[in-house]
Amino acid sequence: MSKDFYTAIADRRTFYGISKETVVSDDRIKEIIEHAVKYTPSAFNSQSTRVVLLLGNEHDKLWDITKEALKKVVPAEQFSSTEDKINSFKNGYGTVLFYDDYSIVEGLQQQFALYKDNFPVWSQQTNGMHQYAIWTALEIEGFGASLQHYGELIENDVKKEWKIPDSWKLIGQMPFGKPTAEPDEKKFQPLEARIKVFK
Repeated sequence: MSKDFYTAIADRRTFYGISKETVVSDDRIKEIIEHAVKYTPSAFNSQSTRVVLLLGNEHDKLWDITKEALKKVVPAEQFSSTEDKINSFKNGYGTVLFYDDYSIVEGLQQQFALYKDNFPVWSQQTNGMHQYAIWTALEIEGFGASLQHYGELIENDVKKEWKIPDSWKLIGQMPFGKPTAEPDEKKFQPLEARIKVFK
């Protein structure tokens, strides 16, 4: 599938209806993630973002872990809709986990004390750029994806299951798969209220 840059930006949306059907090979998925991780910019060239790709049973396992964690905090009478939502993510083909490596952040804070309060912010910013680059690349390949945030609920269990280093902090989870439903219509605020141009 081939799209120009502007079309890819416009077509990247939040897809909740996804299936376990793939649209490209696992090697291709790995390749686009590696490309994004290598070339996405970061402050001070810190390269603090870390990415974990879960496919097949490993993907399913993540959402089973999430469901069990939510059972502990969501009232039983409200759990049915929560379970449906988690199952919609599990219905996908894979999940990308996004992390910040705080050993990098803390090292830069010590090395450049004048900017120490900025490094956690800059690390989050570069993580967001990685999320956007990978999300858009998945869209180009024909996948639908969404970005989820269950980090605090599942982080410890996920670290144990996949032996994630202690210095990695879980930022977001991106389930993806072949789209089975169109996303909701997106509403836009007037650009005049969002952009100022001076010349």
